[in-house]
Amino acid sequence: MAVKIRLQRRGHKDYAFYPIVIADSRAPRDGKFIERIGSYNPNTNPATISLNFERALYWLNCGAIPTDTVRRILSYEGVLMMKHLEGGVKKGAFSAEEAQKRFEAWKKEKVAAIEAKKNKLSDEKKADKKARLEAEVAKNAAKAEAVAQKKAELAKAAAEAAAAKAAEEAGATEEAATETAE
Repeated sequence: MAVKIRLQRRGHKDYAFYPIVIADSRAPRDGKFIERIGSYNPNTNPATISLNFERALYWLNCGAIPTDTVRRILSYEGVLMMKHLEGGVKKGAFSAEEAQKRFEAWKKEKVAAIEAKKNKLSDEKKADKKARLEAEVAKNAAKAEAVAQKKAELAKAAAEAAAAKAAEEAGATEEAATETAE
């Protein structure tokens, strides 16, 4: 029986997540499986991966063949690295303690890189939010200035109209005064 480590599709349209399962290669993609060893959610940034490390390593050592995507996930999580190191121990190239020390160093480096990426993303998000806020403040200030200018023009026009009306009334009263004087 050919055993594969592969993804099952779950979720709904435009929001899929994938359980990582051990299944017979002849079984349907979303059908019967032997064991579920983790999950993969590509909808988050960075993608969320939960994996039972020991069971994945066990199945790889038993001869299960991962699909291309699952191979990348296993590599990302370090399962393939540990299998490689265990092969070195079996050949006698180094001890199990040395293999564990190498794996821990690799894992520490990997976690640091992931944290750096998360920090970079959050910093970019904060900078983007700040830039949008500054742009909105500038836009609101420009709008307020335009409204103030328009109000000043309307007030000036109203003042000119009132002055013209007052002058007209003054002219009318002067005419009336000259008519009565004559």
